[in-house]
Amino acid sequence: MDFLPIFVATKDRKVVVVGDGQMADAKCRGVLKTAARLTVYADSPSDEALAWAEQGRITLRWGLPIANDFESVTLFYAAHESDAINDELALLARGAGAIVNVLDRTDACDFITPAIVDRDPVVVAIGTEGSAPVLARQIKADVEAMLPADLGRLARLANSFRSKVRALPEGLARRNFWKEFFSPTRLSGGTSDKALRRDLETLLARHMGAEHETGSVSFVGAGPGDPELLTLKAVKALNQAEIVMIDDLVNPAVLEHCPGARIVSVGKRGGCRSTPQAFIHRLMLRYARQGKCVVRLKGGDPCIFGRGSEEADWLGEHGIEVEMVNGITAGLAGATNCGIPLTLRGVARGVTLVTAHTQDDSSLNWAALAQSGTTLVVYMGVAKLADIRDGLLAGGMSAEMPVAMIENASLPAQRECRSQLGAMQDDAAAFALKS
Repeated sequence: MDFLPIFVATKDRKVVVVGDGQMADAKCRGVLKTAARLTVYADSPSDEALAWAEQGRITLRWGLPIANDFESVTLFYAAHESDAINDELALLARGAGAIVNVLDRTDACDFITPAIVDRDPVVVAIGTEGSAPVLARQIKADVEAMLPADLGRLARLANSFRSKVRALPEGLARRNFWKEFFSPTRLSGGTSDKALRRDLETLLARHMGAEHETGSVSFVGAGPGDPELLTLKAVKALNQAEIVMIDDLVNPAVLEHCPGARIVSVGKRGGCRSTPQAFIHRLMLRYARQGKCVVRLKGGDPCIFGRGSEEADWLGEHGIEVEMVNGITAGLAGATNCGIPLTLRGVARGVTLVTAHTQDDSSLNWAALAQSGTTLVVYMGVAKLADIRDGLLAGGMSAEMPVAMIENASLPAQRECRSQLGAMQDDAAAFALKS
């Protein structure tokens, strides 16, 4: 992102708009929804601007501001028809400490104003960084249709009730209360404030009398790296998470979907210092017993070389509710990105996923795998290339069997080394193949 989305406090802040016409008036309309003090400089103010001045909503001045006029100004909109004047005024405004928006010139802006869906105090801002304003307006129209007109009233009422809700245990109990309060039935509107308050009191009393709930743990597959390969179910789980326990192989970009969660790194790397498995078990159990919504975020799929079932079984034995959310495994994504089908009629009647790295360092039955007639997808095999080659050759596989060695599957940095079974170790060395 070139622009960081933020909401700026406006109470008792000074905002200046310079310019005439429709676009300048549009900037004013947005500011007039806030508590800011607005001053407009115009040579030919519109009838709407004149009416605002007559109503005392803006301070209207003719001509252009000078340096002293920018004292204590927070935001400045430069909407004059002359680019040269806009640039000169922007320099004066920045010199006085204001941040600047220059009309239709994102390269000259310190901030931009997004399209707004206003259900005060619920506000949805939609921005395209100035690249596609028509698209932003289209998205705004779609969101406007989704959000009930009465949503702001419901949000204000909920805010006034928050102090009472603090009587509930922090975490899952409060979240369940608000989830039930903001149900589709209430969001549809049509209920008086008095009835809503009475409903809130009844709902709170019922939740106060409910037994303390234990939290849950969702094992979520983060996929091989590309954030766009996350499933919708994975995104939903991350949105609801309070604690996210993340593996080293997970792309940090995935965490965009859980901005409010506490992130706990519990990574494991072959040959490196790793978080002990017993500690991970105890940590998940502790957070769940505190009523937290926990996500155990694993690279690829949690049940394909990810210990997901081991951890889930252990939690189940300790009375914790567990959910499995599948992810796309690296072998599938890497092959697909290279245009390699893992099954093909007349060539490969199935696919076998194996790991070259075992817990007890025992050797796989490569002879059986060589005769399986399936595509072999080997995980964690870079350090075992010689063993893989020798085992498959000894099992009767041809030295000319095509091999693809894939690094950084699904990421922009993905690399692929095509070779044959007999030559793959030498080719990997020449390619400088990494994990």
